[in-house]
Amino acid sequence: MKDAFFQPMSGNEMPRFGGIATMMRLPAATSAAHLDACFVGVPLDIGTGNRSGTRFGPRQIRSESVLLRPYNMATRAAPFDSLQVADIGDVATNPYNLLDSINRIERAYDDIVKDGCRPVSLGGDHTIVLPILRAMKRKYGKVGLVHVDAHADVNDTMFGEKIAHGTPIRRAVEEGLLDCNRVVQIGLRGTGYAAEDFDWCRDQGFRVVQAEACWNTSLVPLMAQVRELIGDYPVYLTFDIDGLDPSYAPGTGTPEIGGLTVHQGLEIIRGMRGLNVVGADLVEVSPPYDPQGNTALVGANLAFEMLCILPGVAYRD
Repeated sequence: MKDAFFQPMSGNEMPRFGGIATMMRLPAATSAAHLDACFVGVPLDIGTGNRSGTRFGPRQIRSESVLLRPYNMATRAAPFDSLQVADIGDVATNPYNLLDSINRIERAYDDIVKDGCRPVSLGGDHTIVLPILRAMKRKYGKVGLVHVDAHADVNDTMFGEKIAHGTPIRRAVEEGLLDCNRVVQIGLRGTGYAAEDFDWCRDQGFRVVQAEACWNTSLVPLMAQVRELIGDYPVYLTFDIDGLDPSYAPGTGTPEIGGLTVHQGLEIIRGMRGLNVVGADLVEVSPPYDPQGNTALVGANLAFEMLCILPGVAYRD
């Protein structure tokens, strides 16, 4: 059975510092055709408002992913034994035009999801989630959303612009892309423009779990509630690396102290096992601010964990 599916290249076949840097050293594919799931890069940082560099995120995450092996020893997930998975490369974003980039991403994801492939995306700044959700709406209808982030990303404008990395969740609500009663935001914190900034989210029907509610506790009980809330409804996971505390993930554009731990990030992703996850992303890794590669390494591991909770994954229980 296993031989019928693509497998990550073994470190005994090619040294981990050698070969082409695909995600987990999987085969490279030119499209999502005939794939159950795929890794896809979205190199973009012209939606950022502070520290840029996320255009280099997909490449660095792939580089750090060479350390990953095909079996999840904690959950016993064996995604490559039951799913056909490949790395389909990067969306060709326009480095000079954000709106054209958004259109390019949207068209690319229409093609990725049309036959049921479930993408795990490597960002790129968080602007990318808007065109991805547009494609998801056309494929699945309104989706639920689990959004891990330090920021709510519901600004109306940023410097007068409607499209930027701090606005995609508000745009998604306005465009009717989300089932707002099945949206959960986890890890929100930091300073804001007004004391009521997160109240807009609650007014839409979102479940908002601020970072302070997560301190010194396991998020396993929270995720049991999230599973009950979402049920069998299609759900998308978007994970901004700045949802984690900068002591774990310093290489990002808008770090905020007091964030989630890596362990809590794992609990969130693993807690989505059994849901109808139609896709996921890991965004805002900025390699210029990540000189040791630690943030990209965390990102690579979280992306693998996302693959492990997609429908159809085998578990060696």
